[in-house]
This record gives sequence, structure tokens and C-alpha cells, in this order.
Amino acid sequence: MGYGLPAAIAGKLRCPEKEVICFAGDGCFQMTMQEFGTAVQAGAKIIVLLIDNGVYGTIRMHQERDYPDRISGTALRNPDFAAIARAYGAHAETVNETSEFDAAYERAVESEKTALIHIKTDPEASTPALTLTSIRGKS
Repeated sequence: MGYGLPAAIAGKLRCPEKEVICFAGDGCFQMTMQEFGTAVQAGAKIIVLLIDNGVYGTIRMHQERDYPDRISGTALRNPDFAAIARAYGAHAETVNETSEFDAAYERAVESEKTALIHIKTDPEASTPALTLTSIRGKS
């Protein structure tokens, strides 16, 4: 966890002609989010797709499966990630509905700046195919 952002920055600096996209969950991003400032400072014009479900998703998924009555330490109190990105001088947007994503992504590309799209999701949606409720108690 936390590797995606630094790796995306390095990839963009090594191959500046390529479009580089970092996919990160909210917990993952917070482990190295200070490096977003490095991206802006170094001119690494990456696009971060930050998926915010308010929990350490993988850890929570395992807790729900193996210890459904003992969930601990997986809830996150997140900042406004888009506001932080804008404070660094990056392009940033928040997406609350799937229908908003395409236009937000196009604006991020067109900005020609380091960019972050803060995508809010339901914590219940653990994976594209599973919910936390469907995982609970399955071992």
C-alpha cells in the first residue's frame, strides 16, 4: 500500500511523453500523499484516480470474512483530497456519481497539469463484484 503514487511519478518522469494514471484507494493514497507535492514540483503531470470509500478496504474485507463481529481500525476520516491537490497547484475535481466521471477525466487531461480526481464511493462496495455484506461470515 502506498506504492502507486511514487511509482506513477517515477514512471512519468522517466517517460514524460506517456499518459500515466495512478489508481489509489483512500488509505493507500494517504500513506504517501505528500509525494503529490513532489509530482507538482517536478512537473510530473500524472492523473491520480483516488477511490474514496472511507475504509481500508482490503483489511476490512478480510475482517468481514473472518471476524465479522470484531471489525477494528479500518474506518477512515478523510480530508477533502481535491482541496489538498488544488492547494498544491494541481487540477482537481470530486466525482460523486458515475455519470460525472467522463467529463472530469477529460478536464483533467485537458488541464495539462498534475491532476487528481477524488471519486467518492460507498464503503459497502468492496470490489466490483462483492459487497461487504456479501463477504461477511464467508470463510
